[in-house]
Amino acid sequence: MWGLVVMTALAIQEAANIRFPIDHFIGIWWSGSENDVLPVGEGADGYTALTFHGVGTNYPVYDDIQEYVVGRGLAAGAGDQIGSAVYSRGMYAAMLAVEAARTAQELAGHAQITPAEMRAGMEALSITEERLTELGLPNFSAPFNVSCENHGGSGAAMLQQWDAETQTWNLITDWIDADRELIGELAMEDSAAYAAENNIPPQCN
Repeated sequence: MWGLVVMTALAIQEAANIRFPIDHFIGIWWSGSENDVLPVGEGADGYTALTFHGVGTNYPVYDDIQEYVVGRGLAAGAGDQIGSAVYSRGMYAAMLAVEAARTAQELAGHAQITPAEMRAGMEALSITEERLTELGLPNFSAPFNVSCENHGGSGAAMLQQWDAETQTWNLITDWIDADRELIGELAMEDSAAYAAENNIPPQCN
């Protein structure tokens, strides 16, 4: 299912109403947060969605967040969303931005980077398993290297399944790779056509 916000919960509810086997109902990562399944209650049990990061709070970084953020009264709100799908996604995105800025500073040789230097840092970003472990996020995401030619990483994702009784997501697969050969060819064709129509010179050669 390609859904977002309220349309996802509505679709899951309607699927449950007609007794569609929910464990055969699979959504994209936009359709895989607690907000999509909690309104449906038991009817959402077994619903599955893609995710590009780990689930739950069983990562060292969350211990640090509890100690240095929640414990010091610095959390936004009550702090009860920590470890939820949307929180983890936002935390992961923030981590990538910081790591890109750190890379940019290393490349530029100074702390006060320009927008162009930040872009260079983003295009040279390397997230290894070793670095994820250092950040308190072992096995949280698939390692990847960004380049000018590839801004999207590997495209790998996992499947997470909702347990309505415990109200938790559980990973049920390892990493699943996208068909990058097919997708990449289509993306390059469309990109080349757009560049030609708008007189944009290639930037990665």
